[in-house]
Amino acid sequence: MTQLRIGLIGAGYMGKAHTLAWQSVRTVFDTPLSPVCEMLATSTEAGAREHAQAWGWRRSTGDWQTLVNDPDIDAVVIATPPRTHLPMVLAAIAQGKQVFCEKPLGCTPQESLQMAEAAERAGVAHMVGFNYIRTPASQLAREIIASGEIGDVIHIAAEHVEDYLHSAQLPASWRTRESTATAAGALADVGAHAINACLRMAGPIQSLVADTHIVHARRAGPHGDEAVGNDDLGQLLLRFASGASGTLGFSRVAAGRKMGYTYRITGTRGALAFDQEDQNALWLFDASRPLERQGFQKILMRPGHPDYASFNQGPGHGTGYNEQIVIEARDFIRAIGSGQSVWPDFRAGHEVDCVIAAALQSAAERRWIDL
Repeated sequence: MTQLRIGLIGAGYMGKAHTLAWQSVRTVFDTPLSPVCEMLATSTEAGAREHAQAWGWRRSTGDWQTLVNDPDIDAVVIATPPRTHLPMVLAAIAQGKQVFCEKPLGCTPQESLQMAEAAERAGVAHMVGFNYIRTPASQLAREIIASGEIGDVIHIAAEHVEDYLHSAQLPASWRTRESTATAAGALADVGAHAINACLRMAGPIQSLVADTHIVHARRAGPHGDEAVGNDDLGQLLLRFASGASGTLGFSRVAAGRKMGYTYRITGTRGALAFDQEDQNALWLFDASRPLERQGFQKILMRPGHPDYASFNQGPGHGTGYNEQIVIEARDFIRAIGSGQSVWPDFRAGHEVDCVIAAALQSAAERRWIDL
């Protein structure tokens, strides 16, 4: 069995999720490559060593460039704030590494295009971490739409809302600073997932109009109160190239919502509905049934639905958040093993970044923007 030596940059929320995924992906999917958790990098030697020992990584470093330049690293997983993505990705590609990067890929479309073109020139595998679209239910929704079962999509209403910054007493962080996140706050942090869902389910976006808002203008920082540099919430109206229309909402101050990633898709022959807080169910409406039998049907995930049986054999028993990351790891291994692009690659990340940039421009100029 050929080993795939993984280097992970970042030991935060997503760093642990990726660690769990790489340690279990071969057991779940019997992959042709055998991942090895070779090296973990964080911003300090002590922190890297502590997390590596706790999580089972062979080696550690406080310098991400040491990881990227190490000849014994085959693939680099980047789970760090957006402002760090461009230099890390380009450095990894320059060393011939396969690269997986968390979303948003770039802070601007120009950055993500630069990364996509560099990866394509180098011929390395490249993927972006849009994990929510990989649930069995969302994969099933994509299959239903592609098969024409609900007809042509005419409208999608999507949102991703959470409450992790609802309280004004919560301090400033890298997420609230344009210098460490992006000019887009909730729009890039959670809105990117909803944009990705819209693109996957309804196709390219032709034009949009957006409104964004900062609810808590100042938060406590390490040196006193500081201005919040990006949006807390917002909305988009969408027009798709197919002729469909849509709405998209995003928020990091939505009180009581913990994982408010939802979409409702209306077609000419039926509809679909999904809620990530009930991620093992998809709701299907079949308009062809007699009126007396019409209504949304709750489809519980089970063996036979995409990727479900690899985790368990019990209908309705369900999968969770970490399983989404395992599926990502499987897909990345497939891209490496086949030499073929696997969605969502850096081009898909660039497409989301273009929508984010258009939304920022629309909100600033108060007008519709063509993509």
